[in-house]
Amino acid sequence: MAHASPRIAIIDIGSNSVRLVVYKGLTRTPAVLFNEKVMAGLGKGLAPGGRLSDESMDIALAALARFALLCDSMGVDSLRAVATAAVRDAANGPAFVARIAELTGIQVEIIDGETEARGAAYGVIAGIPDADGVVGDLGGGSLELVRIAGGEVHERLSLPLGSLRLDAFRKKGRRELVSRIDEGLNGLGWAALGKGLPFYAVGGSWRALTQLYMHQTDWPLPVTHQHILPADAPERLVRTLAHISLKSLKDVPSISSSRVPQLPGAAAMLRAVTKRLGSCCIVSSAYGLREGLLYQALSPAARRQDPLLSAAREAADRMGRFSDGSDADVGEALLTFSDTLFPEETPDLRRIRHAACLLADTAWRAHPDMRAEDGMDLALHGTWVGIDAAGRAMLATALWVVNGGALPGNGTDVLGQLAGPDQLALARLWGLALRLGQRLGGGAADGLREAALAREPGALVLSLPRAAEALYADSVLRRHRYLAQALGLEPKLRLR
Repeated sequence: MAHASPRIAIIDIGSNSVRLVVYKGLTRTPAVLFNEKVMAGLGKGLAPGGRLSDESMDIALAALARFALLCDSMGVDSLRAVATAAVRDAANGPAFVARIAELTGIQVEIIDGETEARGAAYGVIAGIPDADGVVGDLGGGSLELVRIAGGEVHERLSLPLGSLRLDAFRKKGRRELVSRIDEGLNGLGWAALGKGLPFYAVGGSWRALTQLYMHQTDWPLPVTHQHILPADAPERLVRTLAHISLKSLKDVPSISSSRVPQLPGAAAMLRAVTKRLGSCCIVSSAYGLREGLLYQALSPAARRQDPLLSAAREAADRMGRFSDGSDADVGEALLTFSDTLFPEETPDLRRIRHAACLLADTAWRAHPDMRAEDGMDLALHGTWVGIDAAGRAMLATALWVVNGGALPGNGTDVLGQLAGPDQLALARLWGLALRLGQRLGGGAADGLREAALAREPGALVLSLPRAAEALYADSVLRRHRYLAQALGLEPKLRLR
């Protein structure tokens, strides 16, 4: 049975893991309905032209049989299953795919290195639309390096140096590991194209390294996507992993114990490739091949949508007060209402304020005493993409204030660690402006459309049609006054 929002499943049979993700709809930022992985280790001990082990194939088959039944019970409308380096390189890869089809009914596509690299690169573009640099997708069996710019994929290189193979080289000694990495990177003839640009790290092992670095630096936000590591972070990680027992790494929150043995080799590769490219920093991307496959299936118009604003609109219509599809309209009205107060804002700042406008009413179901916390939590910990930590902090501040909270903390709190005081002060003004607009219109768009704010000498003027004078009640006056005082002005009502 087809659904209004089609349920789309992707199965990724990698060298390390076999994963099923079910998405709700083919949209710019589809919600994840289900996500499960099994560490099958198909690429463990596998050399190009070698054979997949019986043990790893049995583990993968058991997972795939479960996934097939789950997809059927969830009423999945479309399923795409892809296999990457391990199955691609194995002599018995085609036979394994045939066995999968026979036992589970799943038709698996063995994708080549070009398709895998493009998928990972477009995944980064889907999650970080303005990405300009080099994508590195470290899988269990291979490393894909891709130059991206302007939303498009350019030069690429595929190396048989995935995390499982790097770990095998490391066990033979540091010299063997370094030699293999250097040999592979000698083929990176376009390395100069990455000089001074970010390196976008994709893959479970590099994501685990990001989590380790966040743990080392006491980073307060447990979100790896778009977390920025300095250029010297790989060197620090290599030194840490050389002096810490791998057993103790299992105590680091969020790091899968199955990833731990691969981290020293993954860190050595990250250090070598970013040094060879001359990367200015490392940006962690939670989006990769699966998201890239979905992104490539979108229409050109859908690809051009802003992923942050697209997700915020969907959240507004799903969580807003009226839940009739008009809540995003309220957000757009709030944006127009507040625009005149921030005429010199950069486009990057305006889009964060735009997201705050769309999400301003999503906490209404919470207890009144908890709405500010609810709004802040949504901003900080929601599955947003296209926004960095400072942007999340500004969004959180705006949603805290619009829901009645005072500016939290004194610079030592979480928000103060993520963004600067000027950024948070600006976001507080956003929240006060949206709080005024929200009360003026009663949470609906109609009362806002003919209202206007303007800064004049000594006054913050709120203009209304004379027929709407009754909207300016004491509750509106108070919020008008709070905003005016924050701007160093006096509130003034003008009827027209």
